[in-house]
Amino acid sequence: MALWGGRFSQAADTRFKQFNDSLRFDYRLAEQDIVGSIAWSKALRQVDVLTEEEQQRLELALNELKLAVMEDPEQILRSDAEDIHSWVEQQLISKVGDLGKKLHTGRSRNDQVATDLKLWCRQQGQQLLLMLDKLQNQFVSVARAHQGTVLPGYTHLQRAQPVTFAHWCLAYVEMFERDHSRLTDALDRLDTCPLGSGALAGTAYPIDREVLAHSLGFHRATRNSLDSVSDRDHVMELLSVASISMLHLSRMAEDLIFYNSGESNFIELADTVTSGSSLMPQKKNPDALELIRGKCGRVYGAMTGMMMTVKALPLAYNKDMQEDKEGLFDALDSWHDCMEMAALCFDGIQVNKERTLEAAMQGYSNATELADYLVSKGIPFREAHHIVGVAVVAAIAKGCALEELSLDEMKQFSAVIEEDVYSILTIQSCLDKRCALGGVAPNQVDYAIEQVEKRLEKRYSPGVKVRGARLTDLDAIESMVVYWAGLGENLPRKRNELVRDIGSFAVAEHHGVVTGCASLYVYDSGLAEIRSLGIEAGWQEQGQGKAIVEYLIEKAGQMAIKKVFVLTRLPEFFMKQGFIPTSKSLLPEKVMKDCDRCPRQHACDEVALEVRLGCKQAISTVNVA
Repeated sequence: MALWGGRFSQAADTRFKQFNDSLRFDYRLAEQDIVGSIAWSKALRQVDVLTEEEQQRLELALNELKLAVMEDPEQILRSDAEDIHSWVEQQLISKVGDLGKKLHTGRSRNDQVATDLKLWCRQQGQQLLLMLDKLQNQFVSVARAHQGTVLPGYTHLQRAQPVTFAHWCLAYVEMFERDHSRLTDALDRLDTCPLGSGALAGTAYPIDREVLAHSLGFHRATRNSLDSVSDRDHVMELLSVASISMLHLSRMAEDLIFYNSGESNFIELADTVTSGSSLMPQKKNPDALELIRGKCGRVYGAMTGMMMTVKALPLAYNKDMQEDKEGLFDALDSWHDCMEMAALCFDGIQVNKERTLEAAMQGYSNATELADYLVSKGIPFREAHHIVGVAVVAAIAKGCALEELSLDEMKQFSAVIEEDVYSILTIQSCLDKRCALGGVAPNQVDYAIEQVEKRLEKRYSPGVKVRGARLTDLDAIESMVVYWAGLGENLPRKRNELVRDIGSFAVAEHHGVVTGCASLYVYDSGLAEIRSLGIEAGWQEQGQGKAIVEYLIEKAGQMAIKKVFVLTRLPEFFMKQGFIPTSKSLLPEKVMKDCDRCPRQHACDEVALEVRLGCKQAISTVNVA
């Protein structure tokens, strides 16, 4: 059933419904819609639209729905719902009945979709930043391996001056670094929350929108309700960043296609990124690179299409804005895939060093060195330039390189030329002399690689980050504790308990988003218990739990605690971390009193495990932020 049917006496034409419905593509916003709905339920609780019990029921049902969506997102497409908001509401009502109908109080699909899309853009943007890091790391790795590989440099596709393959790689590292900077800036600007703006004029309930924004991880709330629901600048910015980066990828692809050609024969791509001809068995085509170059057009098309869509829209929301998603989804998917494929193209790449050196020595690429030599002998550069041009003509006529001309022949062009001219005409001399910052000299290339490596190392940490909890993490911790307690996996904890014990908690985070938590409760006897271990739905099996347990074990060791135990229904997980089974009868009496709060106390299926820190060898050091 549509969310807006009360005003209408006739059903929508099936052709209009098919034309109007957006579920076929906005189903990708399911997780974001659920996360936003949980935050909204908490906001409604704060203004007494929902009771605490109602809010917790809604949150538990929404978390269950989120987990189901993450396990099988395609299930959404089997529905005839109009859009993802309708689908989530229908599923919620099927779980909690009429209570699900209260959640949309004070909220519009206009601010809802604007929030969903920003949440998606933020999440996708972080993945794209990681991919840019990976791509730059691949280029730096290849640069390291080819610091001594000479390559002809080109202007106008004519051989100009010698460079190195490493220097060529670093040129693209700089381009992708600017892409990284642009994307970071774009994500910073979109870090505002539209939720609570209503359809266009704001919500009629006294929602604290700053608190609401922070609960969703945004820096602040948006400032104007009209702008909030009609703003799609972040979509155009991301499409612009993607377009510029695709331009860089396309240029890179064109270079490599040229280097891979039979005429150049500078490189050979691995079989894994090439294909053959259906007719000519000798062919090995650079299809991956050609597709990267080709997909540039579709990303540009998405950006142009979006700008044309919004260029004449009146405030505030208009249905035209539904066109913001398909192009954005496709463009960012294409950008991500092209970066991944570009990195793959450098796996197994073979550089024909003899051929690149031979090509660099041809085309009189050392002519500028001869001109500089004449300048060093006191000849004005413009005159030196003319002299060398005449010398090149003579060398071409003779069919030889400049350095192959005899000294007598050289002196015909200028009497100041001496025997020392030949040492400066070598390839190595050409490279060594370009020793200013950013030049191709070996010491400058080595310095550039070191600087990039330091920058990437500082920025990119692929491991799970675990740190001590802060009060600002309280909402995230409470959400996970309530979720897992609702499923019967953990004991319930009241908010005031969490506030009191915040110092005992550790959290895992990914780009500032809390993804897991647990606490280390210390007993009078010096025994400690790991409690409230919970991972945000969708982050399971990514090392979050293991990292948190390792962090708490290390913390216990620093506190001179000799034994840590846990009560769990997942003993296999803890046994992999070095825990061994023990008897509940050996646990402190206080532990068993806590069990009185457990809804499963009369049918307890928890297993007690412990680890003695003096005996434990397997715990490794976790990346602590």
